[in-house]
Amino acid sequence: MKLVHVGAAILNTTPLDWRGNSAVICRAIAEAKSRGVSILCLPEMCICGYGCEDAFHSRGMQQMSLSVLDEVATATKGMVVSVGLPVLYRNGLFNTACLICDGRVEGFVAKRFLSGDGIHYEPRWFKPWPAGEVAHVPVGARQVPIGDVFFDCGGVRIGFEICEDAWVGARPAGDLSRKAVDIILNPSASHFAFSKIDVRERLVLEGSRAFGVTYVYANLVGNEAGRAIYDGGAMIATNGKLVASGPRFSFEDCVVTSAVVDVEATRLGQSRLSSFVPDVEEDPRDCVTCALDLPEVGAAPSLAARPAWEDSSARKEEEMARAEALALFDYLRKSKAQGFVVSLSGGADSASVACLVKIMVELGVATLGLDGFVTKLNHPKRAQGATDTNSLVRALLTCVYQATEHSSETTREAAKKVAEGVGADFLVFNVDPFFKQYVAMVSDGIGRSIEWDRDDLALQNIQARVRAPGAWMLANLRGALLLCTSNRSEAAVGYATMDGDTCGGISPLGGIDKAFLRRWLVWLETRGPNGVGPIPSLSYVNAQQPTAELKPAAEKQTDERDLMPYEVLDVIERLAIRDKLGPADILAKVRIEFPDYQAVDIHGWVERFFRLWCRNQWKRERYAPSFHLDDENLDPKTWCRFPILSGGYERELAELRAKVTGGKS
Repeated sequence: MKLVHVGAAILNTTPLDWRGNSAVICRAIAEAKSRGVSILCLPEMCICGYGCEDAFHSRGMQQMSLSVLDEVATATKGMVVSVGLPVLYRNGLFNTACLICDGRVEGFVAKRFLSGDGIHYEPRWFKPWPAGEVAHVPVGARQVPIGDVFFDCGGVRIGFEICEDAWVGARPAGDLSRKAVDIILNPSASHFAFSKIDVRERLVLEGSRAFGVTYVYANLVGNEAGRAIYDGGAMIATNGKLVASGPRFSFEDCVVTSAVVDVEATRLGQSRLSSFVPDVEEDPRDCVTCALDLPEVGAAPSLAARPAWEDSSARKEEEMARAEALALFDYLRKSKAQGFVVSLSGGADSASVACLVKIMVELGVATLGLDGFVTKLNHPKRAQGATDTNSLVRALLTCVYQATEHSSETTREAAKKVAEGVGADFLVFNVDPFFKQYVAMVSDGIGRSIEWDRDDLALQNIQARVRAPGAWMLANLRGALLLCTSNRSEAAVGYATMDGDTCGGISPLGGIDKAFLRRWLVWLETRGPNGVGPIPSLSYVNAQQPTAELKPAAEKQTDERDLMPYEVLDVIERLAIRDKLGPADILAKVRIEFPDYQAVDIHGWVERFFRLWCRNQWKRERYAPSFHLDDENLDPKTWCRFPILSGGYERELAELRAKVTGGKS
């Protein structure tokens, strides 16, 4: 046996936070060293932060990254540590993992496959490194290898796959296996999406099994740069078995996961693979020899344990609660806001946002403790005197119900009960006088009365807009962040008032469809996240049909009457935007999926979707940033590009209409 203690650390970094990132890297190294870890993998781009965007091309980025690398290297005595940073070579910028051995920078492995889909734009900043090529870059007075290299540390061979490298068919692990590499490190910045952890786990397990190695995976954690959420989930696998896994959605800045692995066992396993054919000729350029003998240890590997909620039948609901809670916490502390303000309507969306703040406090305090939670926030003055989670929620969350003459006692009571249920500071504003003053002012200006029978939309929108100034004023007075409450389904069809319910600094639900959100609220009312429990007062919300409540009560306005059933809307949106199908194909698919609806209704809904989608792209361009919770998103700045002005599918819809009315549907 040749036992080696390996580790992976999840880190919460921030773009361009050189001091903060350096400090958390050194904390992880110190923690690993105290456990006896010999080889430690840290996440992708952890020195500068992964989400630096166009700042990657700033003139000082390279110099500052190397300066911090030098600081970090001094903390690695007696260890092998990998850290991520950008490196400039021949005017090309490369995404690299640097291997430091016993305080000395030994070389840089450059990423071969760049992530350029979804929210990732790596080809905008980085160049892919060609397979098999090795060059040298200056580090101080030395020339250090960069490129497609691996390392020999005391007879243990270490190679790299950097995040996307493992997600492609021709992954570098195949080449590394043929070079008899023992351990593959994967420093990643893999954003969270529902159930994506299953794919990652398969990549790690198959990487260790198919290539006969120990595979060490380290990911970022937290809301790093505003939109993307990283869930952590460090993993160590050997010979196709997961021997250690770290927590996901941790509120800690760093968590080290480690395991003792048997290098000889993986070598024997590799020799038994009939498909394994080693490279019998050594290329002296691609192996970097490091002068450090790794200490052997006497412990055996142990099986990884997963928290109970990971195997729950409601894992998607759990993932949403935990991802949103961590994202809100990081956004709060990194933006240095004093708390949150939510305009609480008594409906599903705003109730969800308020509940997420409560969940943030409950989960954060469970991890950090009350004092640790407040200390980590570092700035909210109102939170300093909190004595328990209830007083902490009240200090951080202000909810306001803003009534007009069309507001019902039902929604007012629901808003009050939800605010009480989560423990928020609750206020009530009467904005009806402002609504009527605007109507009177504009009526005088245009010389006619404004009436519901011909001015319906304008009257609805002004009610939504008069609620914005009061909510913004509260946020300003309390130094707080105003949270948007609109969801993804509304964004798809523009069912939101610009400068009204779209107001806010961040939109937590911008990536969540309404159909799932309603199911999530029922789960939260009756069960809730593991360790937090239910919020029973949501019964006042879940008993209602979603409504904007902007028309006179006699109109009996509901969202689905204005639009279409949300379950149908969400299917049409995915077929049109994710799958890029046209109206005719969508009509056929929706009729099969929803046989109980009339064909004429489904045709009307498909046509309505396309008209509203095209007409309202300008709204999506103006929405507040949203959190990415799945790999189907409508955010035009990071995911779904669509022209603001377009032909609006007029020909396709005309052909569909002719087909339907001709009796051929």
